[in-house]
Formats: sequence, C-alpha cells, structure tokens
Amino acid sequence: MNSADGRLIRIVSEYMEPLARFRREKIQDTVVFSGSARFRGREEADHALELLENTGSTQPAPTHEQPASAPEIAAGKATDLQLKRAEAAVEMARYYEDARRLAGLLTNWAKQIPSDKARFVVTSGGGPGIMEAANRGAHEAGGKTIGMNIRLPFEQAPNPYITPSLNFEFHYFFMRKLWFAYLAKALVVFPGGFGTLDEMFEILTLAQTHKLAKKITVVVYGSDYWKKVFNLHALVDTGAISPKDIELFQIADTPEQAFELLRKGLTENYLKAELAQTRAPEARAVNGEEDLMAGSTIEDFLGPEMAKTRK
Repeated sequence: MNSADGRLIRIVSEYMEPLARFRREKIQDTVVFSGSARFRGREEADHALELLENTGSTQPAPTHEQPASAPEIAAGKATDLQLKRAEAAVEMARYYEDARRLAGLLTNWAKQIPSDKARFVVTSGGGPGIMEAANRGAHEAGGKTIGMNIRLPFEQAPNPYITPSLNFEFHYFFMRKLWFAYLAKALVVFPGGFGTLDEMFEILTLAQTHKLAKKITVVVYGSDYWKKVFNLHALVDTGAISPKDIELFQIADTPEQAFELLRKGLTENYLKAELAQTRAPEARAVNGEEDLMAGSTIEDFLGPEMAKTRK
C-alpha cells in the first residue's frame, strides 16, 4: 500500500472514504474557513501568546521567534522581530475569537433551515489556530463540523472540536482540495500564510474561469491585514485580471458583518433557488451549468444511479 504501485489505491481511498462518511452523516454542503494555523487563541489575560513552529505543528517555534512577553518588553530584552510578533500576536488572537464567533453565528442559523440534511457545515483544515477556532465555534453552537487534516512530516494533530465521524486525515493535498472545493458554498478567508493564500486563490481561480458549476460566496476577513499582504488593484491596472474579478470576493471586519454577507449569499444563491424549484419543478433549467446552479451535493457527485444505492 505504501509503494509507488499502490498510489492509485491510496488516491481512490481518499475519494471514497470521505464520500461514504459525508453520505452517512447527511452532509449536503459546507462553508470552508481558512486562516493561520500558527497562532493559538487567547482566552485569559495572562495566557502567553505563542507562535507554533510550522503550519499544522503542535510544537512551539524557537524562543527567538516567539512574540515578546510583557516582562521582556519592559526589561528591553526583546528583539525587533519579537516586538513585531508581539503586536501581531494580539491581532491574531483577536482573529481567533472572531472566527470562533462567526462559526457559531453561521451554525446557529444553518440549524434553523428546514432540511433532513446538514446544511452549510463549518469546515476547516482540522489543525490549530483559525481552523480550531472555526471548528470550536460550530461545536459550541451544537452543530456538526468537519476537519480535513493533512499528514505532514512533523508532529501535528487535529483539533478536539471536530465531529469525530467527520475528522479526516489526508495524505494528498490535491484530494483534500477536491473535498474543500466540491461541497463548499462559501469560503471565509482569515489572515494566514502560504496555505491560506493557496486555498483562497485556488477557489477564486476556479470561480474566475467558471470551473465551478455553482455560485460561491467568498468573504475575505480583516481588511487591514490583507491590504498589507497584496494589492489586487495593481493586477487590474496592468490588465492581469479583469476589473470585475475584484467582485469575486467581499471584505468584512467583524463577525456580524461577515455573517450577514454569508447569509445573504447563501440565501440568494441557494435557499431561494431551492424553494423555487420545489414549488415549480418544471422550471428547472436543462443545460449543464444552469442545472447545477442549486449547488453540488453528494448525490450529484455520485451520479443518479449510485446516489440511489442504499448499500
């Protein structure tokens, strides 16, 4: 199984196992939260802010890379890097709590949607930091929540707030990305690093090139952070992207603002369309892209014959 010849079986298993579990747990669609895995939350005033060694790691970063503590700052022992990270750590701790609250708001709302399936389930990469915050907020709201962890070459573990039956560990990034994208009806992008940028721009590229047979709401959280990270208007000015591509995402700075954007997008793109289809089935479009406008589900993924199979 671990040989090169077994690769095809490993890939198929990372397709079939999530598929089976999503069907068993009646997951219809998801909202993916992405963001930094390196910062822990700050629950108490005296809790030390800590930077993790790497994305997904459970080990702390070296001492000289850690945010400066209050005593170090007072004694003048902190380096410039430690001072910058101390300031950043406060911001990242705030984003942890914002992600936690937003996930709770979204889950409480989704639970009220009349359905025999789980709707708009909060999904993360399964690790610490913002991912933990998202799973935690959904868990505290009493909803199911998904964690798609990735096996990395250093110590790491999924966060404890993931619904046990929806806790996955992938070997292949591309299979993990498939499951992130396929059932997602929305993406929330909190401040993060390479992995966060990768996930955000992959979804934006799929939406830009119309490879997603559905509408997806993308909310970028934290305008101050993202304005420092990139300038998309420079891409417009040089003609690298179209001016309308900027409209593929919206920006929010509070959990309440982000929730309203998500609720509006999910309601307009899916709940209203589903209600209209229920009332007038004959009005459904017949061409491929419009027929999938109501969104991807596990049944769509399997195809009509396999979807009817109960075994």
